[in-house]
Amino acid sequence: MFRPRLRLPRAPQIGLTAPSSSSSSSPFLRPLPLTCSRGAHNMPKLREEFSKDGVPGLLSKNAFSISWHEYQQSILNGLNQVIDGTEWENKDIKHIILNSARQPESAVLFNYASMAHNNHFFFEQLAYKPVEMPADLELVLTQSFGSIETLRNQMILTARSMFGPGFVWLVKVTNQVGRTHTFKVLATYHAGSPYSGAHWRRQEVEIPSAIKNGDDGIDEGRKYLANSAYGSGGRKTPGEVKKPYAPAPGGTDVTPLLCLNTWEHVWIMDYGVDSTEGGLKQYAQEWWKVIDWEKVRNHARLHTKPMQA
Repeated sequence: MFRPRLRLPRAPQIGLTAPSSSSSSSPFLRPLPLTCSRGAHNMPKLREEFSKDGVPGLLSKNAFSISWHEYQQSILNGLNQVIDGTEWENKDIKHIILNSARQPESAVLFNYASMAHNNHFFFEQLAYKPVEMPADLELVLTQSFGSIETLRNQMILTARSMFGPGFVWLVKVTNQVGRTHTFKVLATYHAGSPYSGAHWRRQEVEIPSAIKNGDDGIDEGRKYLANSAYGSGGRKTPGEVKKPYAPAPGGTDVTPLLCLNTWEHVWIMDYGVDSTEGGLKQYAQEWWKVIDWEKVRNHARLHTKPMQA
């Protein structure tokens, strides 16, 4: 009688062996070691109480251990392997995200860096005990959403409507013209980044009206098109020193303030599969109760004036 055999998957190879002429130029075209002798990025520290108790009211000790300790360490191990011995080795994670976001050959690098950032951002803003929303933060959020309850419902409904794992963000959108701001809810899928530098967003000024006439305008327009086609830093030619990200003319600057992690490995152990009252919905509802609003306020930097409705 035929009996199926259980086959264990092999450890994945992130890259393929390339000819010697190209393997030295790109870290993604050669196999990576199973272990990394040194790590440029280490585990961030959270409250010690989380390791003992989990996140009270949100995640059990086991769920916290898997979704933070084990998962975050795994992502950082992958990131350290990818950057080992490359120009990225001593760069901070946000720099890696902004400069690799739209370069197809850097997809592995971006995914590891962005996921490490997003997961940490989520856990770093969880409170061990309830933290009340500061009055000035409540005021500006109410101006944008009508009420705090509306903001809460929008984030929870957005999380439930996502057809795949990712993150739901509360972001501060700053208009470069006038430095006014408003607040919005933004969803990113998988390891997607909320940062403006990772991809161009809505522009208040159209490119044709922002560039000059004549040869100078043509050159300027080509630069914008190059950024749009090749990413936040544009195409990098051999020997070129890459310039810092230049936003689109009249573009908006997005600053993440808060995020909800909707990846199943975070919540499914404690809340089960999605249903009318449990699952992702219940998890999102409980998450709203354990937000450290002081940290959200610190990210908001409430020194610019709100946009007029």
